[in-house]
This record gives sequence, structure tokens and C-alpha cells, in this order.
Amino acid sequence: MIDTVKNAEATATDGLPYAELGLQDDEYAKIVEILGRRPTQSELAMYSIMWSEHCSYKSSKVHLSQFGKIPKGDRMLVGMGENAGVVDVGEGLAVTFKVESHNHPSYVEPYQGAATGIGGIVRDILTMGARPVLVMDPLRFGDADHPDTKRVLPGIVAGVGGYGNCLGLPNVGGEVVFDPSYQGNPLVNALCLGVMPVERIQLSAAKGVGNVVVLLGAKTGRDGIGGVSVLASATFEEDGPANRPAVQVGDPFTEKLLIEACLEMFDAKLVEGIQDLGGAGLTCALTETSAAGKSGMVAYLDRVPLREASMDPTEVLASESQERMLAIVTPDSLPEVLAIAEKWGVLATAIGEVTTGDRLKILWHGEAVVDVPPGSLADDGPVYHRPMVRPADLDALNNAPLPDYPEATKDLLLKMISSPNLCSKRWVVEQYDRIVMGNSVLAWPEDAGVVRLSEQTGLGVALATDGNGRYTRLDPFAGAQLALAEAYRNVAATGAVPIAVTDCLNFGSPEDPEVMWQFAEATRGLAEACAFLETPVTGGNVSFYNSTAGTPINPTPVVGVLGLLDDVARRTPMGFQDQGETLLLLGDTHDELGGSEWAWSQHRHLGGVPPRVDLAREKVLAEVLVSGSRDGMLSSAHDLSDGGLAQALVESALAKGIGARIVLPETQTAFVQLFSESAGRALVSVPRSEELRFTEMCNVRDLPVTRIGVTDGTALEIQDVLTVDLDELRTAHEATLPALFGPLAGT
Repeated sequence: MIDTVKNAEATATDGLPYAELGLQDDEYAKIVEILGRRPTQSELAMYSIMWSEHCSYKSSKVHLSQFGKIPKGDRMLVGMGENAGVVDVGEGLAVTFKVESHNHPSYVEPYQGAATGIGGIVRDILTMGARPVLVMDPLRFGDADHPDTKRVLPGIVAGVGGYGNCLGLPNVGGEVVFDPSYQGNPLVNALCLGVMPVERIQLSAAKGVGNVVVLLGAKTGRDGIGGVSVLASATFEEDGPANRPAVQVGDPFTEKLLIEACLEMFDAKLVEGIQDLGGAGLTCALTETSAAGKSGMVAYLDRVPLREASMDPTEVLASESQERMLAIVTPDSLPEVLAIAEKWGVLATAIGEVTTGDRLKILWHGEAVVDVPPGSLADDGPVYHRPMVRPADLDALNNAPLPDYPEATKDLLLKMISSPNLCSKRWVVEQYDRIVMGNSVLAWPEDAGVVRLSEQTGLGVALATDGNGRYTRLDPFAGAQLALAEAYRNVAATGAVPIAVTDCLNFGSPEDPEVMWQFAEATRGLAEACAFLETPVTGGNVSFYNSTAGTPINPTPVVGVLGLLDDVARRTPMGFQDQGETLLLLGDTHDELGGSEWAWSQHRHLGGVPPRVDLAREKVLAEVLVSGSRDGMLSSAHDLSDGGLAQALVESALAKGIGARIVLPETQTAFVQLFSESAGRALVSVPRSEELRFTEMCNVRDLPVTRIGVTDGTALEIQDVLTVDLDELRTAHEATLPALFGPLAGT
């Protein structure tokens, strides 16, 4: 029997399985207080979903509020609170971008989990009124040779590529990182960026009494039920992916049609408000649109087109079936909206209307199954000040002595560049289309992806994502700042001016006081650094419960930085461009190998402290890289991060097969100079005719600059240290992933 509101009023003492849905005793008591009665089964499901960690941010709100205090600057058009932030990039254009997680679904069903992660973030961008133009995929896996990594990685990569390629969106960058802390809990973070005329910005609020609520897109099925409340808001146990809620199933071809239909509706100014249906499905879309508009709403749930006729109202509300949007349109616009949907082959159904008052009423065949104040679901959920304690093992980790430093040799270099985290990721990225749409001007293996927005003027944007879980494990405050600094530096290395930030904060259980301390320190560090670098946070995502059998992942804040290029023709590539150019090292190198790739890949050692963060230096370095690009002084630029100078030299040389002769200064050992991961550094090549002008610019800004060599030949020669042919470097660099996961089809 369907549990109606009338039935709930008549059976006030009936017990409901709220604990099984993730609700606490006091949370259930608050629901009863709000409603003045027990909830119906459908209402209970809605509260469990909307008050889940994934939807309500109940453990993170108090910390995320710091981001709202960062000065917004002149470019921010829409900030946190909407589906994605919007930034003015000039020439009448705005971009919207955001990164989100789809971690647990991708462990349960790798292909569909990753595919629907891409589909969901694309709809977030579409919801703001923008045409999606690129995606990126920061990924984290367990040990590269672990059997479960071999289970999840190929499927996840295929899912990212399959969905993005079918949508015709270039994948211009991301990360692939291996670490045992992600065993049983891979991180699949997905980023999308879209572009629109400034006047086309869409918001989610349902306003205008009598306006019609229209459901667009795919039919509703049972896939994804319990996703955000159970799958994304709970810790995995050792039994692996069995017995989990059904993961959403994606259909990129339906999504492509939905994109085109929505964009045509936006251009015709037919839409008053719009919300995508992803996590929490209709529950989220109905409550958030009505709450944002401070309006009432009535929805007729039996009008929703179903894939399975036997679904009950609770299932319809909780379903996370993909490729769906909820639009608010005027009655006069409804015929044209339906006609556009029919033109594109998109199902469109009027399922409700905006009403007076402040109640969301949902009917099932004429009977009310939901009657709630929508703000209680969307805005008034619990807010927790979770207990926090500094990890008990942190002092021991920070004081753990590093292994003895070896001599820098050819053998060590080859071992480093073939290690899973430093090796070429060609095996992954060649499954993605990086140049579709014809506007990608820089993509993997570049420091940042760069995409042209205007063919007339060359206006473009750069995007980079970064995050180092080992650094953040050793010092969450510094680790988050280092993630921002690296992405900021990567964007500047292309010649783009960094202007805004999105983040995906991946952590263990918020019920673990040590995890909450890590989260609080990381958000504090990120907020302070964003304020200093004048890069406001436009929005993002928190992913908690990334733990397996009580063991959390390394805290992993992934930070995406957006940069602006007034003309992509002057972008700076990563690789050496010509023979006989001068190589300059910008910044200071210190003895900083705590948490480094050398310590981890060669010794499985995690200890010490991460590199020191100098935000003032990062700012000056970025100014130099941007000015050098703008004034035509730089042939190439590559940031120094994981693997240090040695990795930068190898990647820059292999890009176009141009070697280098290097003379290291005698200030430190060759090992430290080659493998230290000191921040605030970059390797640049300049034509000899520009060397004096460029170095003078560095000197004026007090940026250390050291001449370390020249591009030359087909080998990497480091005087008195090592010499290795580029062919041998390439073989070592590119063989690792094919050996682990098999050759790609057609190779």
C-alpha cells in the first residue's frame, strides 16, 4: 500500500526504518517536529537523501564558509550556491566550470560510474546556460600492480572516454595517480567547462505562480536509487563492491540531444529556471528549485515517464536515472518548449506547477504522498561541528628520517621516469579525444589544457587540476596550498592569468576526528592561499567517506585553476621547441624530498614534511611566466613538481624529440638538484636573442634565475652526472602502463 500523507496523519505512532536510510535519532526527531507528524515513506526517503552528507554538506558547511569570505573580484558573476560558478572572461562571454566526484559508483561499476560522473558534471554546466566545451579527469587508483586496480582502471578510463567522446567534448587534461591508500576506493573526479554569452546565464529558482514544471530527457528507472544517501555517504567495508545500490546507467547520445534542446530553449528565452537531475534525482530538483524560488510547488508524480511501470512513488523520487533536466517555464512558453523537445527527439512532460505558499506537494494518482516545506529539505538540514583531533601518528611521520640520498645516475633516472606516477600516461589519454571541436590548442601532456573560445579574437582559457595526497597527509594545511600553487603555476606556465578556482575535496569519514582535523586544516590552508593569490573559489564538491574497512584514503584536495588568455596564439607549450635555445631554471631549489616521488617510488617511504609553500614567490613566478609569454620571450615553460627538475627535463625533451646539455650549479648535490620537489619553480627555454631581456625581467622582480644549459641534439646530457639518448628515455617512460594493463587496441 502506498503511504500517503493522510495515512501518516492517522498512524502517527508507526515506526519507520530511518536508521537504515542513514538518519540519526535526533535527525528523525527534527523531521517529525518540522512536519508535526510522522513522515510518509516518500518523505522519509527525501529527507534521508537531502540530509545526507553528499547533498547537505552537514559536516563541511562550517569549514566551507571560509571560501565565501574570499574577495570575489570583478569577474565573478555567479558564486557558490548554484550548480556551478560563472566567471566573466570578456568580449561578452562568460565561462562556468566545476569539478565533482563519482568515487564510490566507479568502484562498484567502473565503466558506468565514471561515464555518469562525466554526464553529471556536463549537465551541471549546461544548467547554468553554457555550452560544454571541455572535460578533464583527475583520477586516483590503488597500487598499479594490484589486481583490483586492474579491475577498475580500464573500466573507469573507458567510461570517461566513452561518454566524453560520444558527447564530442575534448578531454584536455587531468591526472592519473597510484597509491595504496586508494585501494578499494578509487577517486574519479570529473571537471567540465562551458561557455555562454553573459546574458544567457540560467539560475535554478522556481518562480512565478502558475509556471509549469517540465521534466526533460530520459525516462525514469530504478538505477541509482540510494546512490547519494547510501553509496556516497557511507564507508566501504572489506566485502568490496557487492550488495551496493544500483549504479546509474548513462546514455551519452540522449544527453547530446538534451544539450542541444536546452541550448535552443535558452537562446529563445523560454526557461525561467532549470535544474539537472543527478544525485538525488527528482527529490533534489523539486526541492532545490522550489526552495531557491521561495515558492510552493505541486508535482504529479504519476505523470513521470517510467522505464518500469511497477515503480512506486518513493522509487520515482529517489531514482538517479541520468540525462534528465527539470525546467520551469511559463504556460505561454510551454507549447514552444514541447515543440523544441520534440524536434530534438527529447521526451518532455509537464509534471507540475509553481504555487503560492511554501509547501512542496507531490501527488500520486490524486493522493498526496509528500507535503513538506521545501526549505527544510534544501536549506535547513543538520549542521555539525564534528570533533577534531590531530592524527596521533603525525609527529612520527613528520620526524621519520628520509632514506639516504643516492648518487644521481642514469639508472636512477630511468627508474624514476618509469615509475607508475611519473611514467607517460599515453595509455590512458589516447582513449580520449583531445582535439574534437577543433579548439584545443594545448592538451596532454601539457601543463594545462588550453581551449580557444573565440575564433575571431583568439580569446581562450587554460585549466589545470592538481593535488598531492602524500603532501596533504604529512601537512594538510600546506598540502592544500601546494595543490593550489601547482595548478596555479601550471596555468601560468601556458601564459594564462589565473583568475578562479574550483575544488573537489576527497577525504575519509567525517565521523573520524582525525579526518575532520585534516579537512579543517586543508580548507583553512586553501582559503588563505586563494585569498592571497586572488583566485576566488567559484564552487566545487566535498566527497567524504572515502575509506575502506575504517582506513581512510590520504586526504586529497584536488584543485582546479582557471586561467585567461587574451590570444591563444601566444600560449607557451611545455616542450623544447628548437635547438640551440637557452635553458633557465626559475626559483630556488632546496633539500625538500619529504613526501616526494623519489622517497615513495624507490623506497615506499612516506615521511618528513612537504616542500615549503611561498605564495608570494608563486605570484611573482606566475607574473614572469605570463609576461614572458605575452612579450614573445619564451619558447617553452614547464613547472617543476612531482619528480623535480629531472622529470621536467625529460618531459620537455621528449615532447618534440629535442635533447639538452645541462650543467648543474654546484650549490647542492646533483641528486637534490635533480629530484627535489621544491615549489615555486619552472624550467623555461628562451631564444638566445631574448635571454638578456628575460633575465633582466626576472632580476627586476627578484625572481632567482639560473642558466643551466642549452637545447641540443638527441640526448639528455647532464655534465659529470649522466647521458642518455632520448629513444632510451622514451622507451622507459612509455612502457610502464602498457606492460601493466595491456596494449591498446590497434597498437
